[in-house]
Amino acid sequence: MAASITNQLTLTAADAARPGTGTSAFAGEKFATALLAWFDTHGRKHLPWQQQITPYRVWISEIMLQQTQVATVIPYYERFMQQFQDVRALAAAEDDEVLHLWTGLGYYARARNLLKAARLIVSEHGGEFPDNIDAVQELPGIGRSTAGAILAISKAQRHPILDGNVKRVLTRCFGIQGFPGETAIERELWALADTCTPAQRVAHYTQAIMDLGATVCVRSRPLCVVCPMHEHCVARREGMQAVLPTPKPRKDRPERTAYAAILRRADGAVLLERRPPVGIWGGLWTFPQFDAHDDALAWMEQHTGEASLTTQPLPPYLHSFTHFDLTLQPILVHNAHDRSAIADTDRYYWYDVKQPAKIGLAKPAVDLIRSLADTASD
Repeated sequence: MAASITNQLTLTAADAARPGTGTSAFAGEKFATALLAWFDTHGRKHLPWQQQITPYRVWISEIMLQQTQVATVIPYYERFMQQFQDVRALAAAEDDEVLHLWTGLGYYARARNLLKAARLIVSEHGGEFPDNIDAVQELPGIGRSTAGAILAISKAQRHPILDGNVKRVLTRCFGIQGFPGETAIERELWALADTCTPAQRVAHYTQAIMDLGATVCVRSRPLCVVCPMHEHCVARREGMQAVLPTPKPRKDRPERTAYAAILRRADGAVLLERRPPVGIWGGLWTFPQFDAHDDALAWMEQHTGEASLTTQPLPPYLHSFTHFDLTLQPILVHNAHDRSAIADTDRYYWYDVKQPAKIGLAKPAVDLIRSLADTASD
């Protein structure tokens, strides 16, 4: 009898997710029961967003946790919640206030979407986070999985989730091959996620499956010996942990080169430019960037009023985006003139490194400013 139970759990995802079958109900119940028992003993229950749970607090955490580790998020989350304790406070914030608190967390579109969504919640929902999943998904920056997680954790609504951690757990446990980003595989995973999501304790289950993927069923060297699915996991049984989930088909990553124009005044302040509101580093401040070396020099001559500038090349700065790698070649001019045409515009800002303003900085600006400060102190 025990052997047949194990075999039923380890059927393919297509069989397990087929509605109306005894196997579907059994597999889902078995999976959820084992996972919740593990969570009761080993799950994380003391994270900041797990205290005083509200839709707003859960929403902020879920957005910050997208593609970012818990340990990295915690201090950002605590500072953010101290500054913006509710959605109305966030909706009333200036863009730079939000981007400043986000500086260093990366994926800045998340911060811009948070602000847009907060303003919509105030203007269209009376300041109350919507409790309908379709309405939640209409908010900027919130997809199906994030919407489901917010409502499951904060309102105990039964919704499946399918973030990266959940995909890894399900593909390994049920032996699903094929890149999870493919439409057919993703559809299969959503059906399986729905099958495994229980009607009771859905908030705990949602946290549990994310915890399992983040702490046990990790990408490299999963801790199979302590996994609650140890006896039933196809990947563990077949030795496929290293190949599941199936990785995305490899493509050559494009490489790009750009030039960063750094004007530094005698007092150490550096000239920053606000990026356009959309695109890479949208709305953040960084050094003016150019595709060609000559264009960078021409801009620096124009904005200092000097011809034949003495420039100093700095070590290349490497930055990887999702779809390409960027090599940034910084060009430094010492003792640049403080022209009023620069100081008075909204587009440019002299950033005093000794008394830094609370503005949102792109990561290259943060790192290059720190490097300039280290060089000056040598």
